[in-house]
Amino acid sequence: EVECSSAEEALAAAGAGADIVLIMPERCLLTGRPPPQELHAAAARLKAAHPGGTVEASGGIVLETLPQFLGPHVDVVSMGCLTHSAPALDFALRV
Repeated sequence: EVECSSAEEALAAAGAGADIVLIMPERCLLTGRPPPQELHAAAARLKAAHPGGTVEASGGIVLETLPQFLGPHVDVVSMGCLTHSAPALDFALRV
């Protein structure tokens, strides 16, 4: 798996043999987070060139914005908010 911040990087990674290309939409532009359409355009270019590859979207995706990142060329969506934003549970186990 290779993390990429642009369509060009994603194409190069897939061309070099990466099985999974992770496209981080928050890093695609130097200023601000691009719209999900840029992610979908990069994923479409990648799938056209390497149809057997897996495209993963990640980076700043939360439950409220998840539907915007789902599409026909995105195979996997990673959401760190499921773990790093989860509330802590304080418990003990005595044996």
